[in-house]
Amino acid sequence: MGSPPREPPGAGAGAAQPGAAQPAAAQPAVEVEVDDGHSVANDSSLGSDDQASDSTSLRSSILKYEWKHGRRYHSYHSGAYNFPNDDEEQDRLDMIHHVFYRLMSDKLFLAPIDLAGKKVLDIGTGTGIWPIQLGDEHPECGEVVGNDLSAIQPDWVPPNVKFVVDDVEQDWVREDAPFDYVHCRYMAGSIKDWPRLVKQIFQNLRPGGHVELQESANTLYSEDGSLKPDDYQVKMMDGLMEACDKIGRTMDPAPHFERWLKEAGFEGVEVSRFKLPIGPWPKDKRLKEVGSLMQVNFIEGVAGFTAALFTDVLGWEAREVHVLNSGVRNAARNRNVHPMFDFLVVVGRKPLGAE
Repeated sequence: MGSPPREPPGAGAGAAQPGAAQPAAAQPAVEVEVDDGHSVANDSSLGSDDQASDSTSLRSSILKYEWKHGRRYHSYHSGAYNFPNDDEEQDRLDMIHHVFYRLMSDKLFLAPIDLAGKKVLDIGTGTGIWPIQLGDEHPECGEVVGNDLSAIQPDWVPPNVKFVVDDVEQDWVREDAPFDYVHCRYMAGSIKDWPRLVKQIFQNLRPGGHVELQESANTLYSEDGSLKPDDYQVKMMDGLMEACDKIGRTMDPAPHFERWLKEAGFEGVEVSRFKLPIGPWPKDKRLKEVGSLMQVNFIEGVAGFTAALFTDVLGWEAREVHVLNSGVRNAARNRNVHPMFDFLVVVGRKPLGAE
């Protein structure tokens, strides 16, 4: 499999494809400054590879789980989500919530909305941390509904928050619709038909309501050329891309969000782009914090990323996966390499006259 480009997405002679929709907002022009305060090649603060750790009433089928590769997975609509849902993964998801929150300057959303009395849907809510925080910070919000395939959300939540277990890829028959705002985040590799999902969001929004999609563009790159195609972090992302393509659930939907929203009928579509570093190498304090957490995400999360997709889909042997995971952990500690993703937030509004 060929490696994706290692320069910033949108850069280079072949970036603009004929007929392809271009982002409404360009990538930030300011290069992320590297903190030269550490001269060591590897960051040992997280220890060696050997030390790294490799309400509603629900039907009984929803509460059953599948165990494989030493991890717990959901079994409701099995195969729709190929990452674990155990306690270890839930801790990682809560950490990623904090990453995005800090990256967006301590904002939960960018849509220009007044939440007073409004009804909100959070698609793929995971642990429920986003709707819980929204409900806490905005008690004036009418109702926040979080949905997911896994019933892993807590029972004690703000009075305006509730959770449901369902599959958003099925036909929506929702008694709680229409919504005023739909939020969808961190769903790469989980959706088979994004245009259909976006259309169902459109159909279940009130006229004038907003949708907000938040996702990283999952091509790693470096601005200074320090990330090479043979880096284990690149190999991991290449493999995730290949595996998700094989099962028809793209790992990189974010670059298409703007076009899909416009095709579904949304207006006023705006794209905000943030730089998401991997590692504590940035000089900027906020980006250093975010990068440090993303380093932990790679070091402690790689086993969950690769277990099912590389073994069950790509057919790798357990030994090969172990070598890759060890390589990723070591590469993530290398302070001389400065990888990053672009994180995209795409907001659209349903026209007032739309049905």
